[in-house]
Amino acid sequence: MDIVYREESYRIVGICMDVHNHLGAGFLEVVYKDALEIEFQRAGISYEREKQYSVQYKGVTLQHHFFADFVLLDSIILEVKGMAGLANEHIAQALNYLKVSGNRLALLVNFGEQKLNYRRIVL
Repeated sequence: MDIVYREESYRIVGICMDVHNHLGAGFLEVVYKDALEIEFQRAGISYEREKQYSVQYKGVTLQHHFFADFVLLDSIILEVKGMAGLANEHIAQALNYLKVSGNRLALLVNFGEQKLNYRRIVL
């Protein structure tokens, strides 16, 4: 079985685990994003933070946009959460990001639990 962006996603999840191990649970999402940004820079991983995506509807660009927390290596969306648990709407959000971005892989990572919780979402 071929895993989409296998090595890259393992590396990214490893960085997320490192951040979680150092900060633990309980911070706001922005704290984890700030720490991740430092780690991506240190690791030499290219990224865009809060990347904006437009939504097209019947040839018209809608007024509201999506903002992906991170787009890594121009191909992987990383959505950061700091919740008690992941819910179906978080998965739906990641799927929507994949649809509007044209990317194939999103990593949904929740720092709000005692153990880092993550999901790979492939479109």
